[in-house]
Amino acid sequence: MNYDRILIRYGEMSLKGRNRKHFVTKLRKSIKRMLQDFPNVQIESEWDRMYVLLNGERAEPVMEELKKVFGIQSFSPAIKTEKEIEKIREAALQIMKKAHVPGNTFKISARRSDKNFAYDTNGLNHAVGAHILIHMDDIKVDVKKPDVNLIVEIRHDAAYISGEVIQGIGGFPAGSSGKAILMLSGGIDSPVAGYLTMKRGVEIEAVHFHSPPFTNERAKQKVIDLADKLAQYTGKVRIHMVPFTAIQETIHKEIPAAYTMTATRRMMLRIADEIREQRKALAIVTGESLGQVASQTMNSMFTINDVTNTPIIRPLITMDKLEIISIAETLDTMEISNRPYEDCCTIFTPPAPTTKPRVDKMEMFENKFDWAPLVAEAIEKTEAVVVNGQKKDEMDDLF
Repeated sequence: MNYDRILIRYGEMSLKGRNRKHFVTKLRKSIKRMLQDFPNVQIESEWDRMYVLLNGERAEPVMEELKKVFGIQSFSPAIKTEKEIEKIREAALQIMKKAHVPGNTFKISARRSDKNFAYDTNGLNHAVGAHILIHMDDIKVDVKKPDVNLIVEIRHDAAYISGEVIQGIGGFPAGSSGKAILMLSGGIDSPVAGYLTMKRGVEIEAVHFHSPPFTNERAKQKVIDLADKLAQYTGKVRIHMVPFTAIQETIHKEIPAAYTMTATRRMMLRIADEIREQRKALAIVTGESLGQVASQTMNSMFTINDVTNTPIIRPLITMDKLEIISIAETLDTMEISNRPYEDCCTIFTPPAPTTKPRVDKMEMFENKFDWAPLVAEAIEKTEAVVVNGQKKDEMDDLF
């Protein structure tokens, strides 16, 4: 017997009360987008769960795609049958035969939202379990740690039987929590920060700073490939490519060496904030981890942050490098991040950056030069690339 549907559980979304409809609608759209290569599937949503009707599509590849959908706590391939005990028994037996490995144990977990059904949960457990034991050899019951937990759920419309629960990615559906701008470098940290923010339902657009001829096209492609990995979870990511050469060269002429890194980060944050406003985003996301480098000390972040009142989201702030690397490996971004093409921050790193920059000194250095024309020019010449499932649509002169 083949599964005819996949039952999706909301998890954290179930706590949303009056706002749940908004989240369910976003989740439905995310699932529809992720399953667009399966033309026969249909999606039905209810107050407390959702169903993907397979209509002849194979369950396995569909479930692989569902593992990448934010907002799904867990899901189960299931069979729908009429609320008649013999049909329920037969469907359960067929699932057990399909899942059975000699020596495996099982238990029945019955649930009954339709209280008018003739059997209560204990009665269902016994009736279905006994039927399986009679018709299958080499199988035993283990109610504490079974190899297969067969779920029999009696709802008002029908009975649903499933033999496994697959953990989803969790979080909130894409786009359900507003939009933010991710400062995306070519390193390990910022793609992980973007992923963790996206997992909370935030739509991400990225900003990347490049400094030709000091950075080359392969460094640019590296960032596009990183964004493409993130786009696999949400459908697309727009990257704003900011030309930063003139500003960086001027910083190194006008700012004392110990403060060039701080000045660089402040200029980047100013430009990212300008793009955020144009794109109607509500926050900026960075891959900063406290104390990891000179620009990520408390003093440095305080001085850099002074240029904006926009909320800065730092998902990695308390993580150590091994934790970040572990997530990067799961995302499959490590190999891309380790490509030997440096970004503008790496190339222009001063020999001894200060770890305790002061706001007053930084402002004094900056006020000796008029930065506004350079910032305006960088924003005007910013281009965008939209990555969407390995497909790239270049959009020149966005601004």
